[in-house]
Amino acid sequence: MKRYLLLPVIFLLSVSAYAQHMMGMKMDSKEPRKPFYTKIGNREIYHLYIGDSTVNYTGKARPAMVINGSIPAPALEFTEGDTAEIYVHNEMMMETSIHWHGLILPNRYDGVSYLTTAPIGPGETHFYKFPLVQHGTYWYHSHTMTQQQSGMYGAFVIHSKHEAPQKEYTLLLSDWTDENPDEVERSLHNQTDWYAIRKGSTQNYAEGHFKTKLTNEWKRMVAMDVSDVYYDRFFSNGKAVNHASQFKKGDKVRLRIVNGGSSTYFWLNYAAGKITVVANDGEDVQPVPVDRLIIATAETYDVVVTIPHDGSFEFLATAEDRTQSTSLWLGGGPEVKAKPLQHLKYFEGMQMMNDMMGVDGNMKKMDGMVMTNQVMDMNTVMYPEMNDDATKKDTVAPDKKMADMTGMDMGNTAGMVTLNYGMLKALKPTTLLAGPVKLLHFNLTGNMNRYVWTINNKTVSESDKILIKKGENVRIILYNNTMMRHPMHLHGHYFRVLNGQGDYSPLKNTLDIMPMETDTIEFAATESGDWFFHCHILYHMMSGMGRIFSYENSPPNPELPDPANAIKKVYADDRRFYPMAKVGLESNGSDGNLSFANTRWKLWTMWHLGIKDTKGYESETMIGRYFGQMQWLYGYAGFDYHYKKATGQEKNLFGQVSNKNNRHTAVVGLAYTLPMLFVADARIDGNGKLRFQLGREDIPLTSRLRFTVMGNTDKEYTAGFRYIVTKYFSVSSHYDSDMGLGGGLTLTY
Repeated sequence: MKRYLLLPVIFLLSVSAYAQHMMGMKMDSKEPRKPFYTKIGNREIYHLYIGDSTVNYTGKARPAMVINGSIPAPALEFTEGDTAEIYVHNEMMMETSIHWHGLILPNRYDGVSYLTTAPIGPGETHFYKFPLVQHGTYWYHSHTMTQQQSGMYGAFVIHSKHEAPQKEYTLLLSDWTDENPDEVERSLHNQTDWYAIRKGSTQNYAEGHFKTKLTNEWKRMVAMDVSDVYYDRFFSNGKAVNHASQFKKGDKVRLRIVNGGSSTYFWLNYAAGKITVVANDGEDVQPVPVDRLIIATAETYDVVVTIPHDGSFEFLATAEDRTQSTSLWLGGGPEVKAKPLQHLKYFEGMQMMNDMMGVDGNMKKMDGMVMTNQVMDMNTVMYPEMNDDATKKDTVAPDKKMADMTGMDMGNTAGMVTLNYGMLKALKPTTLLAGPVKLLHFNLTGNMNRYVWTINNKTVSESDKILIKKGENVRIILYNNTMMRHPMHLHGHYFRVLNGQGDYSPLKNTLDIMPMETDTIEFAATESGDWFFHCHILYHMMSGMGRIFSYENSPPNPELPDPANAIKKVYADDRRFYPMAKVGLESNGSDGNLSFANTRWKLWTMWHLGIKDTKGYESETMIGRYFGQMQWLYGYAGFDYHYKKATGQEKNLFGQVSNKNNRHTAVVGLAYTLPMLFVADARIDGNGKLRFQLGREDIPLTSRLRFTVMGNTDKEYTAGFRYIVTKYFSVSSHYDSDMGLGGGLTLTY
């Protein structure tokens, strides 16, 4: 009998041994990875393996996404006229994609998930095959959610068959945050100023520019800044400091520079003198010697620099917000440093924006003055190096109105030449063939208060596709009505930038357009299918700043058998809801709020819970929608419940009974953001009782100290302070008319 009892055990052991054997067989029989690169005739074949990894750039281990085990991904090199064959193997547990940025290629291989190309699912391999019909410096990156920020980007270089051998070096610039990029995106949508605290750019009332700050908030603007995110590191080919010691005295080196950052512009300058620009976005231009240039997110520049004598010369890339920089040292020997850029003068920038911005939230348009092609950089007022006496004396003002408005002259100085698009000139005519012209006007719109980024006040999902016909010439007039620069990128096409160079206007695929600028671009409609046009700041794109160009009568895309469902996936990006919570835990009780919001809608609930002599609780739950370009108006409806022990019936300031003892009623109302960022809130409940409330949260008294105040016609009022210790943790104290005085902690998410 006992032997029979052993049979199940023997059976299980046998199954286990067999399973282990089969697993071992499976591991042993796994096919080895194919070589990374092979060439067969004119076929250039690459294999890219995408996987999860852990990195440590700041002393903290953080998750990352790698291609062939590295960040950045390996540089892919090709020869013009050959055929690229690229196998992308997804070894992650989530879907992914690869977009070939700046390449002219068949629509199905462009690499935007659900728009042009099928997503690459977990464990899947996707094959891309396209002819290389151009040469130049390009790059590739994930076009899925925020994966680019996690490390999925690399250079893509196509050599001309006719170019003479030369010394060159590919430099890929990028930004890195230890935070989960999804958390960065959520934080931006919830109006946190933690990144400004990290950067030292809060522009608080204690900094001595009271009138400027007051005017700024009177116009309902938040603090001036030039970038959204605080980054922990900036990289040159994956390192904060990199070296190219192979170059020697007298060498002329062609640097192929790619800005693979997710949201960072970089200022470029060189310790050994001039930088000669010879190509932009892969297209050759007539050489332009400059002292410095700014490279927008997603742009590429080819520049030539010289090693003048024995030594190692710093090629310095400084983030536009000037928090940190990254360096490439060219040559061997004693180091020669480039001149560092000083911190921005934010209040000067704020004063300028006060003059530029109307009380309606729109930028003022000055009669007879058109800013275009980076020629007049309003941010010059914030650059310390452009404001010393010697610089002012030699500065040439391109426009007197601008000089009068900003209080200083602008332009290139006798001792410093800064590149702008007006200096770029193609090597050969770029005029489009004659054809019907489709004219479009795109106003770049949005606001920092809620982190909404749109075109003509609509996100991608709120807009119809823009239908175009093969054979048309599409001309777009862009006006930037926001306070930030936007690098606008067109997939699958080159466009001409109408910059005053006539037939020799340069060709680009990414256009940096500055605040208040009006730029005109045009392209020939020569393809088919759907193509994305969007801001290449990752978090702006995810918010909806883009459009889809769709060729009429295009054949079905074999990558997307269900196009109706696919486009819903594309639209889901800017319809996403983001959670936010603020919870006070103080000696007089707990108060807080929780919300879920997207571009237009917000569902929120708030509570007050008193203890000791102030026992009672209140809860309000509402759903509402924001209206208008600046979203200052919010309409809502919901339910209000209030209980306070032995309060009884009270009358509000309108003489109506306010039963705080046991109030439960439906509510509808409107909230409106006033000058000074105070919110006026008017509501009526199901009993016909009116309430008007005025308040403001988080007035920046110092870099980390915030003040909150509120009062309403129900004779409820509160005032308190919050000192920010970390992104999620604050020390706080407040007085509440229902809860009394208390102090403790506030948790913010």
